[in-house]
Amino acid sequence: MNRDEKATIVEELSDKFANATLAIVSDYQGMPVSVLEGLRRELKKNNAEIRVAKNSLLRRAVAGTSFENIVDSCKGSTAVTMSYGDPVAPAKVVADFAKDNQQLAIRTACMDGKVLSNDDIVALSKLPSREILLGKLLSVMNGVPTGFVRALNGVPCNLLYALNAIGEQKSQA
Repeated sequence: MNRDEKATIVEELSDKFANATLAIVSDYQGMPVSVLEGLRRELKKNNAEIRVAKNSLLRRAVAGTSFENIVDSCKGSTAVTMSYGDPVAPAKVVADFAKDNQQLAIRTACMDGKVLSNDDIVALSKLPSREILLGKLLSVMNGVPTGFVRALNGVPCNLLYALNAIGEQKSQA
């Protein structure tokens, strides 16, 4: 690989890191290419990708980004998963994949400039998706006015029930 090819790769990776919301660094040593391609397909469905690059090129690519914290983890055979949208879905895919395939070992991750441990990634993967969280928020926001309307509606209903009861008592007497 000549200097121009390396510069192209570093520039491409830098652009990807600039647009990413989450980066997961993992060790993929001993993983067959066909298995790695299966992971790539799953990540692509979730607006993410996994890239394998030389550690020296990765170190240059993350310089000046919020992912500079992952430099220490770039040793050995390194694969970086980058998420460009919701960070929960790709974290879920990688955590489940690492649980099923022992060849993929998650080293660390970085989100919003903060380093995440392996336990943090697993906790992130257990969160519901963004759509489910927005749906729950909407139902809570919708429940408050609904309860208020029911409480206001209860006063006239109770008055109507009392008047009907008085009317029935007078008709019996």
